[in-house]
Formats: sequence, C-alpha cells, structure tokens
Amino acid sequence: MFNDNFISLKLNTTGAEINLAHGGKGKPLLLLHGYPQTHVIWHAVAPALAKQFHVVCPDLRGYGDSSKPVSSNSFKHYSKREMAKDMVEVMEELGYDSFYVAGHDRGARVIHRMARDYPNKVLKACVMDIVPTEYMYGNADKAFASGYYHWFFLIQPDGLPEKMISEDPEYYLREKLKRWSAANAIFDEQAVAEYIRCFSHPETIHATCNDYRAAASIDLEHDAKDKEKLITCPLIVLWGSKGFINRTYDVLDVWSKYALQVQGKALDCGHFVPEEAAEDVIAELLSFFS
Repeated sequence: MFNDNFISLKLNTTGAEINLAHGGKGKPLLLLHGYPQTHVIWHAVAPALAKQFHVVCPDLRGYGDSSKPVSSNSFKHYSKREMAKDMVEVMEELGYDSFYVAGHDRGARVIHRMARDYPNKVLKACVMDIVPTEYMYGNADKAFASGYYHWFFLIQPDGLPEKMISEDPEYYLREKLKRWSAANAIFDEQAVAEYIRCFSHPETIHATCNDYRAAASIDLEHDAKDKEKLITCPLIVLWGSKGFINRTYDVLDVWSKYALQVQGKALDCGHFVPEEAAEDVIAELLSFFS
C-alpha cells in the first residue's frame, strides 16, 4: 500500500511481535492506527510525511499482522500501558530514544497512555477523533451509548461479540466504515481488502474485543491512578466535523483538562480522519511537527 521507499519488517518487544512498515529520513514520527483497521490506514498520509520524517507505521498488538498475546482475566495484555510499551520498544529498536507520534482512534488512546508513562520519550503528540477514555465513560449518556454502542457490545463476556462478528466479519467491518464516516467518504478498496484480510481471523476479532475489554477495566484503573498526571508535551487534536466526537463534546475544552499545551481543529470529514481528509492531515502534521 505504501510506496517502494517503505520497508516492512517485524520486531519483537517484551510482550509481542510487532509488524510495521517504515520509510523516509529525518526526525522519527510514529503513526498509530485504530479499530478495526491496521497500519494501512496511513497509506495516503505516510509517503508524503516520509519526505521530511522517518515514518514508522506499526500494527498494534492484536491487530493486523502483529501477534495476538493470550490475555488474562484482567486483560492486562491489551491495556494501553502494554500497547504503549510495545511502541516505545519498537522505536528504541529502531534507534530512537524520543520521537513524534500521531494516532487515530485506539492508537490515539495508546498515545494518551504513552505520554503519561513516557513523558521524556514523546516530543510532540497528535490524537485524532477521540476524547479521553476516562472522560467518555465518566460522562456516559444516551448519546454516547447510541453513538458508540460498540464500546458496550465488544466488552461482553463469554465470546458473545466474537461469535456474532465471526458470522460475517467483512459485513461488520464495512458497516463500521460506512456508519462512522461522512456520507461522501470513499475508501481505497485495496486498503479495505487488507483490513478485511486481517480482521477476518478469529484471533484478531478476539484480540480486538480484548482491547475494548481492557479499556473498560484495567485502563480505567490506570487512568484513575494518574488523574493528576497531565500530558506535558505539546498536543494537537484533530477530529471530524461530521462525526460523533464533534457532535457530542467540546473537544478542546475536554482535552485542556488532560494536557498542559493543547491546540487543534475539526476537519471536514467523519471519524476516519487519515483516510477521509488525508491532505488536511498531512498539512496539519507537517506544520505541527516541523
């Protein structure tokens, strides 16, 4: 999906094997994807950024072609703390003690934890189309439960969501792309085919459910302990003007409670910001990280 200047490889971290593509020269820039996708979400963004940065695009543990660790009942193995640790170790393996990072959806939640746990590693951060997990659960209402019903569906026990999704994973994935994007959004079919290939594996469906189960349990425990630990690096927030987050939250006001330096704006798109508004994302990231 990326141009020939990108190299694919797999690196072992303490707890997982991480699949990634990387390319370009310059300061290191880590890009993290969301649910139910893979690093391929950056296909329209990464090559342009690689003209000025060394761009690293991994699959989060549990997603894509990265490994799917067996999880305990605490879902520790899919906590954002463990996912963030993976990414820090990947960047260290590539030779970087500190770096820029941008993430969408679940990847942005990993970044929030990363910025708390590794403040000396993250130079600047961008999160796309989220407000903090703790804030969303703490302010849950009918709009949240309706718009983000999957947060409550995917955490159900005893393999219920796994069984239901596995009946037709392609339908489920395509329906997610349709429901969460702007009405005029067009997705690259080669990228969608890659999402379907990866998401159709039962172990991926199970692992990604565990990602959400962790978010509703151990991640909230970590967030409660770090309630006063604000993000210290410069933070930019980008979100879709036609999406749920924009309709429901005063995004910058919320993030100002979690970060010392925050800026941002809504872009003309739905939830899938890197694919629906790639040119705007490129411009914003080049400006912010440069």
